[in-house]
Amino acid sequence: MENIKIFAFADEADSNIDGQINLMKKNGLDGLEIRGVDGENISDITTQKAKEVKTKLDQNGLVTWSIGSPIGKIGINDDFDAHLEKLKHTLEIANILEAKNIRIFSFYMPDGQNADDYKSRVVERMSKLLEISKNNAVNLCHENEKGVFGDTPERCLELFKNLPELKGIFDPANFVQCGINTIKAWEVLKPYIYYMHIKDAETAGPIVPAGYGDGNIKYIAKDFVACGGRHFTIEPHLAVFDGLAGLERENEKSIVSKFNYSDNYEAFNTACDAFKNIIINIGE
Repeated sequence: MENIKIFAFADEADSNIDGQINLMKKNGLDGLEIRGVDGENISDITTQKAKEVKTKLDQNGLVTWSIGSPIGKIGINDDFDAHLEKLKHTLEIANILEAKNIRIFSFYMPDGQNADDYKSRVVERMSKLLEISKNNAVNLCHENEKGVFGDTPERCLELFKNLPELKGIFDPANFVQCGINTIKAWEVLKPYIYYMHIKDAETAGPIVPAGYGDGNIKYIAKDFVACGGRHFTIEPHLAVFDGLAGLERENEKSIVSKFNYSDNYEAFNTACDAFKNIIINIGE
């Protein structure tokens, strides 16, 4: 497909940036949605480390599409001032890497409480995030993560309507795991979606390669491309990887793939092959 750009969370296969670069080149990818670097979260690395990463990517003809940050992945009532400082540092990292996007979330909701009751607080906090980022030529892009305010299409829509500068990431597997029909969610949200995370899941919970689950990825990817979308990030989640526990909410555990892989490299390559096969055949 013309002008399609495919990136990946390559830290799922190798925590080392050199290994990630080799994997992207082997799979013919355009670059990274960078999340883990040599065992550190991207939002925690130093500016010097970021410059070293940028040099390596440049030498290999690769780019950083997005910063896979943890911004917004805290409780809605947690300390926010420290989180704002983390965003400021993440913006520095993004500028060094020449990344034009930062993936963010809309805050975990208190257990057992109605998420709709927190709408104004979520919008207020996200407005502050957007205010800080507006002078950096970097887009803040919201992912529909399970357990955050925007984990349903209706609440995602509320965010996009109230925060017009906010861009959308559509993650089919996250909606599947929330018991939501992804085609219905797509029809609600597609005017606001900037790029897609390619992660598929079965309704029962396990993550599977793209096209093997209930995420309707081929249908949605085809419509996304027809609407002018060109950017995709492969997020395999097909095997346990270094740093996975740090991405999960306390007392929750991801259900990784029901398939068996010899190692994380094989799992990553399988995820890439599955989506590339969808893209190649998307016109059918």
